[in-house]
Amino acid sequence: MSAAPTMSPVTTADDDEILYESMPRLRVYKSRVERYLVGSEFVAASTDAATGVASRDTAISPNVSARLYLPRLDADAVDGTLPVLVYYHGGGFCLFSAFDSTYHAYVNAFAARANALVVSVEYRLAPEHPVPAAYADSWEALAWVVSHSAGAGDEPWLARHADLSRLYLSGDSAGANIAHHMAMRAGASVRGLVLVHPYFLGSDEVGSDGLDPAARERLGRLWRVACPAAAGEDDPLINPLANGAPGLEALACGRVLVCVAGVDVLRDRGRAYYDRLGASGWPGEVEMWQAPGKGHRFHLLEPGCDEAAGQDKVISGFLNR
Repeated sequence: MSAAPTMSPVTTADDDEILYESMPRLRVYKSRVERYLVGSEFVAASTDAATGVASRDTAISPNVSARLYLPRLDADAVDGTLPVLVYYHGGGFCLFSAFDSTYHAYVNAFAARANALVVSVEYRLAPEHPVPAAYADSWEALAWVVSHSAGAGDEPWLARHADLSRLYLSGDSAGANIAHHMAMRAGASVRGLVLVHPYFLGSDEVGSDGLDPAARERLGRLWRVACPAAAGEDDPLINPLANGAPGLEALACGRVLVCVAGVDVLRDRGRAYYDRLGASGWPGEVEMWQAPGKGHRFHLLEPGCDEAAGQDKVISGFLNR
């Protein structure tokens, strides 16, 4: 696998029209997409010497694959004792991968901390595969995980070590958006939901929009690139609080944790989700945790900082109680 930019062999002046760019990571032309993922090259699955976490890749379908992470098991560990976390990576639906070095390092470390079996999902990226392709792929992956209930299924790590009565969904940024929609659809088979810096938008103005107006504007344009058929920023896919969006009281899992970052332009969208869910009549338990002074996806950019450790500790505790 390679993280080299996706290039078209023949271009014209019209092809070189730029529809969107957010450098140094992404440039979308009329006829092609260039991704510059320096520092996020693909890495192979392995057994990590420091943590003892083993990882392996599996193809779920022609469009969907995943990397599984199994923490080191004690010699006397019994089968079926690990909580399962299905994780959806971020990147505005257009960037990154379950197989890149950044997400591999993060999920590997988290699996060790939480002592959880993690399924990190590789879904198709926009704009080549516009949203809702990412949702379709993510649902297919979740259904595949659930098919391993009671020791069934063809993936031995899930069949032997997964306790699917403790099934959680999570993701960061666009991955958190995906996790929300999967939890709305999945029903009682999901025990809990963890949203990390969720990529939610809306036409209404919230306080954190003003933290970085240029970044906020880019996020709006990115959504239009990822989902050109959407009805703007109040489409329920990007704004779960919009008029006409399914009511959050229908969320069937029993527990939700929302993590926000103090100087993230999306901070108050996450807070609004927390507030709306708590006031919706939903009977579950909702919690919120904030990293003061930190920006969007800081835990991936600064994995060694105290706030990243604090966020992981809160998420790990949420999964294990």
